Amino acid sequence: MSNPALENAITTLNAKIGQPSEPTDWFEITQDRVNGFADATLDQQWIHTDPERAKAGPFGAPIAHGQLTMSLMSFLPGGEGVGLPALDGMKMGINYGWNKVRFMSPVQVGAKIRTRGKLVSVEEKGGMLEVINEMTVEIDGTDKPACVAESVLRIVF
Repeated sequence: MSNPALENAITTLNAKIGQPSEPTDWFEITQDRVNGFADATLDQQWIHTDPERAKAGPFGAPIAHGQLTMSLMSFLPGGEGVGLPALDGMKMGINYGWNKVRFMSPVQVGAKIRTRGKLVSVEEKGGMLEVINEMTVEIDGTDKPACVAESVLRIVF
């Protein structure tokens, strides 16, 4: 059975493959957010949660967990899907996984980050779309990204 919304989405997204998105808004990483993530994940390592000890540590300040950075990258304010346009008939998107995740530079508490996306591929799978989007988390004032990963999203129509 044909699904016009799915077919239209494939056409729309295929036209965007390889095009970088506009960046999200800058978002500050606070100690409260890092502590909340530490509490939720049970990762209380001092490089994240002890500001005084972290000042004398390898990064000169407390840093965000890599997993926190990755968790935020798709949902930063102003991203609107980080490069994915609104799709008619879309019921929901499901985070299906991640490919090729690399944490390239630590994000110090107080730093501002933003994300850029670039659509890599679109494929129909079981009546859904599987969309792979290369995501890059940038740190304000730093050339080296914090994280680069491929987001795998399943879109239900």
